[in-house]
Amino acid sequence: MKQILQSLKTGATEVAEVPCPTARRGQLLIRTSRTLVSVGTERMLVEFGKAGWIEKARQQPDKVRMVLDKIKTDGLMPTLEAVFNKLDQPLPLGYCNVGSVMQAGGGVSGFEVGDRVVSNGKHAEAVCVPINLCAKVPPQVSDEEAAFTVLGAIALQGIRLVQPTLGETVVVTGLGLIGLVTVQLLRAHGCRVLGLDFDPAKLELAKQFGAEVVNLGAGADPVAAAQAFSRGRGVDAVIVTASTKSNEPMHQAALMCRKRGRIVLVGVTGLELSRADFFEKELTFQVSCSYGPGRYDPSYEEKGNDYPVGFVRWTEQRNFEAVLDMMADGRLNVKPLISHRFSVTEAEQAYELVGGSAPSLGILLEYPTAAEKPEATLRQSTVKLPATPGAPTTGAASIAFVGSGNYATAVLIPAFKDAGARLKVVASSGGVTGVHAGRKFGFESTTTDTDGVFTDPDVQAIVLSTRHDTHADMACKALRAGKHVFVEKPLALKHEELGQIEQAIAEGTRNGRAPMVMVGFNRRFATQVQKVKSLLKGVTGPKSFIMTVNAGAIPAEHWTQDREVGGGRIVGEACHFIDLLRFLAGSAITGHRVSVMDTKTRDTVSIELSFADGSIGTVHYFANGCKAFPKERLEVFAAGRVLQLDNFRKLTGFAWPGFTKMNLWKQDKGQKACAAAFVQAVASGGASPIPFDELLEVARVTIDAADQCEGGR
Repeated sequence: MKQILQSLKTGATEVAEVPCPTARRGQLLIRTSRTLVSVGTERMLVEFGKAGWIEKARQQPDKVRMVLDKIKTDGLMPTLEAVFNKLDQPLPLGYCNVGSVMQAGGGVSGFEVGDRVVSNGKHAEAVCVPINLCAKVPPQVSDEEAAFTVLGAIALQGIRLVQPTLGETVVVTGLGLIGLVTVQLLRAHGCRVLGLDFDPAKLELAKQFGAEVVNLGAGADPVAAAQAFSRGRGVDAVIVTASTKSNEPMHQAALMCRKRGRIVLVGVTGLELSRADFFEKELTFQVSCSYGPGRYDPSYEEKGNDYPVGFVRWTEQRNFEAVLDMMADGRLNVKPLISHRFSVTEAEQAYELVGGSAPSLGILLEYPTAAEKPEATLRQSTVKLPATPGAPTTGAASIAFVGSGNYATAVLIPAFKDAGARLKVVASSGGVTGVHAGRKFGFESTTTDTDGVFTDPDVQAIVLSTRHDTHADMACKALRAGKHVFVEKPLALKHEELGQIEQAIAEGTRNGRAPMVMVGFNRRFATQVQKVKSLLKGVTGPKSFIMTVNAGAIPAEHWTQDREVGGGRIVGEACHFIDLLRFLAGSAITGHRVSVMDTKTRDTVSIELSFADGSIGTVHYFANGCKAFPKERLEVFAAGRVLQLDNFRKLTGFAWPGFTKMNLWKQDKGQKACAAAFVQAVASGGASPIPFDELLEVARVTIDAADQCEGGR
């Protein structure tokens, strides 16, 4: 299927061939009929992409500070690689979609195949969207009109925050698509509306919708006009729907308002506010968040947990429905807002219009009908990619990737490519990241059919780089199919899952395939850690280890903090450091004790380990530190000597015979060596680079430690 992608690096827009997604639980697979280009938002993205590096930095000062902090801790080259990798990823455009349901995922109710629906789906021939971001289209509303629903919901949410009453005077600053919809919805509320803009054509439309207007391009004074419009009292409210870097719209809004007036920002403006403007009138100011309550809440959007209507009357979905009802009875007329229509194959021309100076307003993209493109053709889940010269096709270990997110594309896939693996297929749920990874690294194909990867006879090993709650189940599928498995930690989230993996290995072995399991515990393969291990070989007595991890804070709402999805940070990340100490001790873990700081996230902990040879170790995993401080420090005390490893760049020996230091120009956490060891084992049929018993041991200790952190057993 075709999908519109944009490069954040260059600003170029392309219509790419992408595998069709598959509806997961709580989602609808929608065949797109029309999408609407949100000119303001999408022009901003195009302009950002076309901007030079200096201008990009100026537009995102917060990101620049993050980059500078990362340079201090990780070094220049790793930081630049991370930045370039992020900018290199294509951005799927669009969020105003209308089409018909092709498939309903598990647990979906209220929608059936064939229903016409609106959603915030992308510019693509088919999209998968959670049900709380979809709404049925009434019969009276055409697909072209319905494409304006999401923009209408943005306007409506701004109005709900203003809380207008019958007869109030409201100014709308900026008469683009959202501004003109705002004018109509305010008129439907019984408000008197004054519209401000520089464009005579948009001002004329606002007049047709019942507003009085002020032409800023002709030099009119908006404050004086607002005073006259409000009979000298000052307007009751201002809704700013403009997109500008200037602070002037906010200053003017304050001057136009009456005492205790309300200002809501729906668009984008400068926000250097004058205290005097707001203080003297006791004005209220609020920024509107997109389509309404539920936006950016994973529980609502991804898990489908609706807010009770008695407590949250207007959610995103219910705002969609309200806008569609207004279209159905004629109180919201979007037909005059349509300025251009393009086929999706002509999208590049559409975006030339968006980024150019020619006048435009509502730009609609049209998609093939079922007669023009049968469903069987549209729903192709695998796309063959152009052959990469020099890429291995025979003899090398044949690898499939499931998951192609940031870590996979920045670290794992390049490491496996450098190890000489045959990159057979990359699977992703949405298709876009898989296409990007496939083209960039030379995969033979990309797919959204994950199940097909497990049964592909040409695939010897599968790398799992998906969300943590999928690891155990996917590992079991692969092992039962006789595939070797590399899991990008953690191996599992629960003890029961570890038992299932053991059983899957036994089943695969009984079938004569002896599948291998490995977890991406890369730190034990790091150059400096290998040096530490070799130095410790000369020590006969017990050793003491201190691993300090300046992990940094992650919000409690983040998926990694969810014990059922991410496993929590102890299972999801601290497992790395428990494994590292297990490797360096070279002896089984015989006991552990956890001390945890009593916070909401419970991710600032000390884990004390004891080993069978008498060694002891402590992992200090702290989320309450400073980003400017190095992230990881390892200290080893043994036989009157000390080794100190700082952030995998500087290794120092104290009183160590024949060794004083080993410093690296570039941080090395062992990812390449880890991947190479696995690829070699697959190709040669050798044993796993990490014994499975050690993987189980570390996983069990880690899960126990996480249970203790949460007050469990």
